[in-house]
Amino acid sequence: MAEKLLEIKDLNVIYETDEDTVYAVNGLDLEVNKGETLGLVGETGAGKTTTALSIMRLLPEKVGYIKKGDIILDGIDIVNASEDEMRSIRGNIVSMIFQDPMTSLNPVIPIGDQIAEALEFHRKDLNGKEISDKVDDILNLVGIPPSRKHEYPHQFSGGMKQRIVIAIALICEPKLLLADEPTTALDVTIQAQVLEMMRELKEKLNTAMILITHDMGVVAENCDRVAIMYAGEIVEMGTIEDIFEGKFHHPYTDGLFGSIPDLTKPTRRLKTIKGLMPDPTDLPSGCYFHPRCEKAMDICRKERPKICRNNGHMIKCHLFSDNFGV
Repeated sequence: MAEKLLEIKDLNVIYETDEDTVYAVNGLDLEVNKGETLGLVGETGAGKTTTALSIMRLLPEKVGYIKKGDIILDGIDIVNASEDEMRSIRGNIVSMIFQDPMTSLNPVIPIGDQIAEALEFHRKDLNGKEISDKVDDILNLVGIPPSRKHEYPHQFSGGMKQRIVIAIALICEPKLLLADEPTTALDVTIQAQVLEMMRELKEKLNTAMILITHDMGVVAENCDRVAIMYAGEIVEMGTIEDIFEGKFHHPYTDGLFGSIPDLTKPTRRLKTIKGLMPDPTDLPSGCYFHPRCEKAMDICRKERPKICRNNGHMIKCHLFSDNFGV
């Protein structure tokens, strides 16, 4: 049986300002097993990055709050951990690859020193020579010559900067890696190389990963399970086979697949999901997706849908009942 590494229960996160309250994550439930890759998919504004920042406890100070819910990582209660405890957890047990490598690196510090910083903080047992050797090893792993460790971020291309950010995230061999759209800023060729490298490193280090992306192709190639996120909640979750080959899907999942162009069929326009993501300061009643759903019923406008399960496949929709498809 798979060993559970991360368990999130009923997570609710808000961003509170003098003007409005943004309901970013709303009752999210999620699990990740050791060594597993979970794809977290959804439109911009679905709450994917906020979920990752909550796991890292890096929500903006005095604005972002975890209102309720539990986050248990490797047996540690993240929500109630002190800031000192979180400093020992970040980079050591869980690491994050942020969206933009250009803004994740310090422009005035050599990249070797930036990679070594995590080791110096978390591995007090290592001397300077051992830390330097480990930096060389991780640079070799991500395909950058160790001779370049004294150079600065501006001396590297976008793809190599992303490799450096990945090296920083993996240097302490964390149990969980949060990859927030790690290939968005890269061209297709470099994207494929970076994803292949991340897959190899994950297998070598047995690191679990949450891969946040818009790209269903990236999910199909790299993930074991998929969670589809909309308006701060998981509306469908299952294995790769459930999501890509199964007959039963949430209407939002159908919409995502329908918007992917089919190279075998001539078409004048791409199909889109009508409407926009709901305003997170004023979420609709009932099912959050009902204003955009072609299958919406009266009950969808009035009542929140319950979670329906069939083995490991979960769909949150009024169209289904438990053991759907049986």
